[in-house]
Amino acid sequence: MTGAPGTITGVTGSDDAPVTTSSLEDLVVITGFSGAGKSTAMNVFEDDGYFCVDNLPPEMIRGLVDLFVHEGAKVRRAAVVSDVRARDLFEALGGVLDDLDARGLTHRVLFLDADEQTLLGRYKETRRRHPLSPTGSVAHGIALERDALETIKARADFVLDTSGIGAATLRRRIADEFLPRQARTKLALTLSSFGHKHGLPRDADIVFDMRFLPNPHWEADLRSLTGFDPRVVEYMSRGGKLEAFYERLEPLLDFLIPEYIAEGKAHLAVAVGCTGGRHRSVAIVEAMAKRLRARDDVEVDVVHRDVGHSPR
Repeated sequence: MTGAPGTITGVTGSDDAPVTTSSLEDLVVITGFSGAGKSTAMNVFEDDGYFCVDNLPPEMIRGLVDLFVHEGAKVRRAAVVSDVRARDLFEALGGVLDDLDARGLTHRVLFLDADEQTLLGRYKETRRRHPLSPTGSVAHGIALERDALETIKARADFVLDTSGIGAATLRRRIADEFLPRQARTKLALTLSSFGHKHGLPRDADIVFDMRFLPNPHWEADLRSLTGFDPRVVEYMSRGGKLEAFYERLEPLLDFLIPEYIAEGKAHLAVAVGCTGGRHRSVAIVEAMAKRLRARDDVEVDVVHRDVGHSPR
């Protein structure tokens, strides 16, 4: 029989009297794409004292929960990774989550996503085979995985796109969203540069389009440089538009940051775009980061997604 949310009750003895055996306060089910960072995510919970299990077939989640509710199990928080490595068994995950709902067990689903280019790059670095295409192409495996994950992604409590972010940022994002914390006085702020021709960042909260500024790409002696070079910044500053932008940007951020903190927001992703993501956006993100790091209410992280693309 079912007790209050977060509590599993059992029936023991000949008189069928209900006995509360144990309370599992939090169960996090981690799933998503192979190569999207599920192992890193599990480490976040393990470091915070969660009981963690990797590569658990969905049906075994039920057995694990039953183990936890036995008297003396003393497991209050647990995290499990369940994904397509379970092959056909993975199809049962939706039904298992329904069962947890029916039993009144508190649980959350963390889904880790990434674009195909990012996943391909990570597989190339590790030289591992895709679990759904062990003898074929990684791209084919990713396509099969996308179909298999579609339903679970739709019912996830939190979807995190890990494209273009490093392990440290990923760990912080997960901790900010899932782990208990004191009243927040600092906002985790990620500033990222990107090129519009390579696509918008999918996890951006605020996007600034800097294509109104002079484009260094059209200057032969600047084309091969990036926004880190002061000559590029000097070129962008011609005509006064860059300075006018900063004059309006700083009051906007001065207003927004305290409001986001007061609202309880843990992380803010600000993306700055130009055409190719090598010149204007890079320079502006660097300037913004320098100014914002002087504040005592933000923790700034910088990502330059497309600066490595060759100029054309």
